[in-house]
Amino acid sequence: MKATLKSLRETKANPAVSIFVKTHREHPANDQDPIALKNQLKVAEERLTNEYDKRTATTILDKIHDKTKGLNHNLNLDTLAIFASTEDVQVIRMPIDTTERVVISHRFATRDLVRDMASAVHYYTLVLTRDNARLIEASNDRVVREFDKDDDLQKNMDNIPFPIENNGLYTTGDSGSDRSSNNESSYLKEFFNQVDKSVQELWGEHKMPLVVVGDAKNIGYYKEVCDRPDNIIATVSNATNLEDGSAQHIINSVQEAVEGYRTSLHQAAMGEIDKARGANMLQTDLQEVYRSAFQGAGETLYVRRGYIKSAKIDEKAQTLSLADDAASEGVTDDAIGEIIEHVIHNGGEAVFMPQDIMGEDQPIALVTRY
Repeated sequence: MKATLKSLRETKANPAVSIFVKTHREHPANDQDPIALKNQLKVAEERLTNEYDKRTATTILDKIHDKTKGLNHNLNLDTLAIFASTEDVQVIRMPIDTTERVVISHRFATRDLVRDMASAVHYYTLVLTRDNARLIEASNDRVVREFDKDDDLQKNMDNIPFPIENNGLYTTGDSGSDRSSNNESSYLKEFFNQVDKSVQELWGEHKMPLVVVGDAKNIGYYKEVCDRPDNIIATVSNATNLEDGSAQHIINSVQEAVEGYRTSLHQAAMGEIDKARGANMLQTDLQEVYRSAFQGAGETLYVRRGYIKSAKIDEKAQTLSLADDAASEGVTDDAIGEIIEHVIHNGGEAVFMPQDIMGEDQPIALVTRY
């Protein structure tokens, strides 16, 4: 998603059309989604027809309809985002809430999405039992997908696609059928090693942290055989219905652990801020933060959650001047969002901090590369 948003941000088009539709994950609520999409497409049609020549409007609308007419709304998440120009159309399902709207400009409206994505903990959850393994992708407390055999991301895998069944790695007879404790642990470790090879192959594409769910014994076996134990951010041994529970049930079960990980990130962030301050590599003045972000010198941006400022920005002069009236001509209503985009666009990262850690006296801090 980060790569997609970066590509969209780099695109300049006249016009660049961004359409956001609220959608639903489950039936019967998602029966409303085709109507909601149709309504927003009608708004886009009216605006394009009124604001642009017929050829431009028709080209974009035809491309949008071609991309959306076969959408399977049973696969919807929380937002359907459409980014369209005369050259291309991208339709993206997102696990975030948004305001339904149509934005027509010379750039796609990605700022809110970048802010939401940067503030999320995005992770895999691996569910282990003696008999099978499931893999679920999540963002905060929302499921993005549970991997299945038909998932496009798994079609050309070298290793076994999820879900993975334990076929014959141990027998279930009496004590004479090779069911000693040592043999069972050996068989389970072999199974979990196969599972880990699939995890690592998918990890190589996205580099996401991992939460491991199972009983304490299986979690211990997996940690013994996995290639990247440092990538495990949490383990959960008290979840229920591991084989039959819905993906959302599993993700609900790991939220306390995910929140603990988030808290550890915040604590580590304060240490990094102090370290950068001591090395004269920390900026907290908004003007200097903007200039460094624009120039690509920003390594990590720390922002108090909910911090927004209106400002007049001059990219040519690389200046940012705070403004009281967000509606005034030439004023950007979310200058902090602009800074966030620059940092991420230039290969840095943004970390959102709770208000009790970053207060009014220091709502933003940028650790620079040099």
